[in-house]
Amino acid sequence: MSKPVAIVTRKWPKACEDRLKELFDVTLNETDTPFTSEELKNAFQNCDVLMPTVTDKINAEVLSVENRRVNMIGNFGVGFNHIDIEKAKELGITVSNTPSVLTDCTADIAMSLILMVARRVGEGERELRADKWTGWRPTHLLGTKVTGKKLGVIGFGRIGQAVAKRAHHGFNMEILFWDPFDIPENVTKNLNAQKLSTIEDICRESDFVSVNCPATKETFHLMNENRFKLMKNSAFVINTARGDIIDEKALVNALKNNEIAGAGLDVFETEPNLPSELKTLENVVSFPHLGSASTETRIAMGNTAIDNSLAFFANEELPNKVV
Repeated sequence: MSKPVAIVTRKWPKACEDRLKELFDVTLNETDTPFTSEELKNAFQNCDVLMPTVTDKINAEVLSVENRRVNMIGNFGVGFNHIDIEKAKELGITVSNTPSVLTDCTADIAMSLILMVARRVGEGERELRADKWTGWRPTHLLGTKVTGKKLGVIGFGRIGQAVAKRAHHGFNMEILFWDPFDIPENVTKNLNAQKLSTIEDICRESDFVSVNCPATKETFHLMNENRFKLMKNSAFVINTARGDIIDEKALVNALKNNEIAGAGLDVFETEPNLPSELKTLENVVSFPHLGSASTETRIAMGNTAIDNSLAFFANEELPNKVV
């Protein structure tokens, strides 16, 4: 029996690429350069399964290419807002993702951002590297204490709960959250977490606002000018979800006008491009989308994408089916 034909759009960890070679007739991306729209269309015409990432814009035009061969998209990543899911569903294309395996590492990055922006770690490192540190003094780079503060989590799913777990049990933070769904009582009890009625309440009450909801039409620019104005001027916003959940123009204005104290960001609206202010303002810590960037997690993500695809071709239930 012939192997399914697969095209992988970016370079994967070697362990995953070796497994792909065993199980698929696979074309790998040795140069690790993002596919253009035309290259994506060509891929859809020449393989059985496409394995893309967040850098691939799989819109209706790409999905509707003539002589399409692809019936399975095994996405490498938990987020799928780069794929037109409704169009894929309409065309009968199965889409899977890789949740769960990146929960811990993404939560670790969220806590890293909280600590770095509050304690001005990035500023201190830049000062040291520039050979501008003149020695210890009582008023040098005074930041904000994290322990015991209020953390407001917007989106209390796997990652939001993992952030809350680290914050509550590690830093004795008070946990507030908003989520459109009911959260099991045993989860909220373990974290002593309080659900607030609105996102506006989260903004008003929290010392740190952590964005952990999925990117959807409803959450586009969820953090906007009005909500930034509700936040304490001593509060920080943290985003490890998706870039377009935050209105970056409104965020820059809030930072410049001292409406909020700072921001810790791992994702951006138009990656890899971002407003210059988010690279130059001292009260911003910006990471280049490192949420799942550990060797163990990226290998697990690749294996999950492979397992989803194998299940599809075996006519079995997919472990992580989106549509």
